[in-house]
Amino acid sequence: MSMSISPTMLRIEALRQIRNPYTLAFTLGMPVAMYLLFGASMSYGSMSMGHGNVAFYVMVSMAAYGGAVAMSSITSLAASESKQGWGRQLAMTPLGTVGYAMTKLVTAVAFAALAVLAVFAAGMLTGAETTDAWRWGASAGIILGLGLMYGLYGLGVGLFFNPDTAAALASISMTFFAFFGNVFMPLDGVMLDIARFTPLYGFVSLSRWPLTDGALTTGQTDPLWAVVLNIIVWLALFAVLVAAGIKRSRSRR
Repeated sequence: MSMSISPTMLRIEALRQIRNPYTLAFTLGMPVAMYLLFGASMSYGSMSMGHGNVAFYVMVSMAAYGGAVAMSSITSLAASESKQGWGRQLAMTPLGTVGYAMTKLVTAVAFAALAVLAVFAAGMLTGAETTDAWRWGASAGIILGLGLMYGLYGLGVGLFFNPDTAAALASISMTFFAFFGNVFMPLDGVMLDIARFTPLYGFVSLSRWPLTDGALTTGQTDPLWAVVLNIIVWLALFAVLVAAGIKRSRSRR
């Protein structure tokens, strides 16, 4: 009978990711640095925004970005390893394929939580404020819950590309989506209209919802249905990407 999860492999995976420069740079280092640069160090950080201040707004945005990168990069590695024959190897061990997948998923969620914790800790130390304590937990919960959808994106990338580039591509593409998705800097006009169709827009907007109730820095307000629709559409597209990746990887055998 196969094991559902292996504590030993979980520990090895955690140490492996900690030693991975891409994980440290994109998952932990960059979100904290971006928050400090665009939130804590700016004079507008203390300005009022929704149920708190601008620093809190930027903090949630960067935490959401870090969580999405963690999920996508680590699951892309899992898919790449599976293509290299890990599934057949694991079938002969007590862990099994399901246990391997669960271990990878737990690792991804743990690093997403670590990214959120790192950015939120920086926010607490540098003046990020909101009117109610529960808004901190609500934003963190949305990030970690919905962030699982980027695990599907990572799987799709891992199935389509070779193991040497999959994780880096997943991280870099998420950074690209963040720049054009109203995550790193406030967009307006045509750029904001384009941003509403990008993969991170709905996810980050909903993560900010406990603070903003959908309000944007431009004075506009996103309706909840539009934000949720963005999430649903991209979730479906990521699922299609995974299905196509599985079909492609099987055709190569």
